[in-house]
Amino acid sequence: MHIIIRISRKLLRMRKSVLAATTILFVLLSSTIAYALEPDTFTHWFNALYWVLTTMATVGYGDYFMESIVGKIFTIFLYIFGIGLLSLIIGKIIDSLGEYNRRKEAGKLAYTGKNHVIIINWSKKAQYAIDELFSSNPELDIIIIDELEKHPHDHPQVHYVHGDPTRDETLNQANIQQAQSAIIFADSRIDDASLVDGKSLLVASSIERLSPQVHTTVEIMLENHIKNFHHIHINEFVLSHDAISRLAVRSALNEGNNDIINQLLNRRYGEDLFPIVPRPEWKTYGDAFQQLLSLGATLISDRNDMTINRKLSETIPTEARLFILCDDETYRKIAG
Repeated sequence: MHIIIRISRKLLRMRKSVLAATTILFVLLSSTIAYALEPDTFTHWFNALYWVLTTMATVGYGDYFMESIVGKIFTIFLYIFGIGLLSLIIGKIIDSLGEYNRRKEAGKLAYTGKNHVIIINWSKKAQYAIDELFSSNPELDIIIIDELEKHPHDHPQVHYVHGDPTRDETLNQANIQQAQSAIIFADSRIDDASLVDGKSLLVASSIERLSPQVHTTVEIMLENHIKNFHHIHINEFVLSHDAISRLAVRSALNEGNNDIINQLLNRRYGEDLFPIVPRPEWKTYGDAFQQLLSLGATLISDRNDMTINRKLSETIPTEARLFILCDDETYRKIAG
């Protein structure tokens, strides 16, 4: 008994890889010994392997069993050591799965995928953003970076990274180099708006330095800070309170147009804006406008220029980036 306890303690201290290799070696060696002891019983080495595994797993069917005294002693040996070893392996596997889930929940695991969207600073706005992203692309992987103690959003395609988003280690853990875009929300836990924008600026600067090709969108609290974000070449920025104020005024002055704007803001309902690649047969904006209209879509703008309905006779430039207004089904037909 003392020997068994000492062996068990040594097995418990083994690394998982060493323990797995030991178990495989034990099974193969035991199968070889069993076949050598009673070759007539098993007739083939594979049958001995099958008997060892069913014996260690305590699911023996009785189709093979040792008949000699030495064979029965060896069977007892398997009962004591084999079953214990297999139980230890199963326990290690369960413990590893538990440790993996604990590390994932705590945001300690690195993300290794690509073409994902990174959301920085968790809030209700971030949750709404995730819902919109999934309504646009249900297969998308999303990474949340924050300093919360546990994963804030339970979804199989949402990965959590715990850490300071201004640090290179945290951004690298989120695989910033392989991301398609990043959204930096204002940190609602900071009271001073200047400090909020200061933190967002640091995060944006870190992303620009590590991975300048990532499309970065930043929520900004104070309008006079916009020039600072332009300096580090942020792709897009959103003034935190500007959109809400403008929607409230439009709703008060013009009844009904708020519903139209809300449809454009929500991907799941109504029409939406989509980018479209100019076709070779479109020479002017009028050509594109008329053909798209016949397909059920409305040409809205070229980049941020929304006056092209007054420029229908003008030639479409080679660097044009057109946007249309339509539903998902129409866009799939046009793009496909």
